[in-house]
Amino acid sequence: MSKPAYKRSVRVADQIRMEVADILARKCKDPRLRFVTVVDVEMNNDMRIARVYVSLLGNEVDEEDVGKILKNAAGFVRLELGRRLELRYTPEVVFWFDSGGSRADKIGQILDAVLPIEESGREGDGWGESGDGGQA
Repeated sequence: MSKPAYKRSVRVADQIRMEVADILARKCKDPRLRFVTVVDVEMNNDMRIARVYVSLLGNEVDEEDVGKILKNAAGFVRLELGRRLELRYTPEVVFWFDSGGSRADKIGQILDAVLPIEESGREGDGWGESGDGGQA
């Protein structure tokens, strides 16, 4: 069997997602960035622009303030990415707030389409319940 074919931009986006999360957690000094979670990264086909989707945990921080901080930190994040990744061009980093709910709904619809709910009416279909009284 051959390996599945993934676009290079998808692989690079996944690596950038991990690196940006690490940079925001360990390198940035602003304590308000502790509540930022990197959700996803999308790259355009020429890999010159990385659109980084972030979400905020809790309500302790204002989204507008964090947006300004992330916009100011984009140059620093790009510099750190250039040091960590071996790419010909370091992509421009643009931060976007993830709408969360719409992506969760989309994932839920995909899972519902792939994994239809069985209506067998049986109880005890959970994990570890074999129905034989624990005897193998």
